[in-house]
Amino acid sequence: MKKVAIVSTVRTPIGKIGGELSRLSSVQLGTIVTKSAIKKAQLSPNQIDQVIFGNVLQAGSGQNVARQIQLHSGISNLKTAYTVNQVCGSGMKAIRSGQAAIVMGDAKIVVAGGTESMSNAPFLNQSMRFGHKYGNINMIDSIQNDALDDAFYHLPMGATAENVAKKFNISRKDQDQFAYQSHRKAVKAQLSHKFDDEIVPVKIKDKQNQEKIIARDEGPRKDTSMTKLAKLRTVFQKGGTVTAGNASSLNDGASALVMMDYDLAKKMNLKPLAIIENYVETGIDPRIMGYAPYRAIKQLLKTSEQKQSDIDLFEINEAFAAPSVAIQKNLHLPSEKVNINGGAIALGHPLGDSGARIVTSLIYNLKHEHKRNGIASMCIGGGMGMALQIKV
Repeated sequence: MKKVAIVSTVRTPIGKIGGELSRLSSVQLGTIVTKSAIKKAQLSPNQIDQVIFGNVLQAGSGQNVARQIQLHSGISNLKTAYTVNQVCGSGMKAIRSGQAAIVMGDAKIVVAGGTESMSNAPFLNQSMRFGHKYGNINMIDSIQNDALDDAFYHLPMGATAENVAKKFNISRKDQDQFAYQSHRKAVKAQLSHKFDDEIVPVKIKDKQNQEKIIARDEGPRKDTSMTKLAKLRTVFQKGGTVTAGNASSLNDGASALVMMDYDLAKKMNLKPLAIIENYVETGIDPRIMGYAPYRAIKQLLKTSEQKQSDIDLFEINEAFAAPSVAIQKNLHLPSEKVNINGGAIALGHPLGDSGARIVTSLIYNLKHEHKRNGIASMCIGGGMGMALQIKV
């Protein structure tokens, strides 16, 4: 099988919902990273054969978000693009789809990634199509309906985290400690400029119409503490353990990777950042969806005949602390190998972007730490998980 190389990858800073990036749409965010990734790869837009982007909250974004990104990035309209929605796994699924296109010979060079503007997700009304005759009009939050509520058991994602906490006896203190460490690691990484290689600064106009450069993630908190986290109320269940402090937030952001056949990269004198090694998808009971990375990582290691000790670093998306603690504990993962520069609890979780973001961060983490093998893994609403292994 053809080896597929990643020759460049970038991401935007991650913005808070209603924050610095909130005036930019998913298309605009995706266009910024696509242009930057192509330039960083020392390619021209017309060398790109296909664009694949993950995006979850598509309502109101216009036709085919990936196609819009493609054409706004100056890529020929004779080339193709499509958008992937596998909820939180969308960005990683886009990478896998790009790999498949290259292996099957459908494309030579692909831009794959993820983008999400949760700030611009609309409210929906389902009674106005043929007229509303009488009474109040109910509005549906597309973030809740299309992303954060389980479609089968009608549970908010936070309630599934409560289920994981109960199943594996993960305490509130364990979760708060994990969240605290996520912020500490992310703040330390910011102060030591660990994210500089992966982040493309974004130009915005502020409320006074003045140009402003955003180059840092908005989420990491220098002032967080175990005392502050312990004071937060639980959100999803009375007497529960999941709070706003030990869960990921609502965010805006985008990531893009340029991928090609490894032999083509060598022929073009391009130095690969990473090679895609292995990939696994798996299912799980939707009521404990956050635990799915445990199954995905176990399956990847088994099918590739590797041991956990063969993997240098892991990036496991921190949708909630409860499943993150359970996964790390039950896989016997040393904390110094997992999310070494913080994760989604500190950095944020722009849904369609996160799968691509953690692969991007993993590549640069391996590079900075002079390591070789890494696994990125996502839990997915509806009860799925995926894991992707790269080698640098």
